[in-house]
Amino acid sequence: MTLHVVLFTPRVDVTDAERQTFGRSLEHALTSIPSVRRFRVGRRVRTGAAYDALPGDFAFCAVIEFEDLAGLQDYLGHPAHAEVGRLFYTTTRDAFAADYEAVDAEPASALDAWHAADTATG
Repeated sequence: MTLHVVLFTPRVDVTDAERQTFGRSLEHALTSIPSVRRFRVGRRVRTGAAYDALPGDFAFCAVIEFEDLAGLQDYLGHPAHAEVGRLFYTTTRDAFAADYEAVDAEPASALDAWHAADTATG
């Protein structure tokens, strides 16, 4: 499984109309692009944990799941995603995005396997 993780904070001057347009565009992309398997959108909450003080304070997150890297690439190349991207960059103040390979496995075993693969390749 491949995860597309996006953290973002909207600009403070984003209008309600801009926010609604972005939301509709995101919903359209997530529900109409066939390679999207699952998605979650969330708002930052603070628990008082030590990691609350770490750098990188983003108000929202989106986690989008794909069967594999090819599915993510199909999503990124889709016209509906192009529109989301355009709106995303015009409405956000801060953002971070990264992609991850994920497995349903025991975490220690997965981390060991990935470490061995990284060590072998360089």
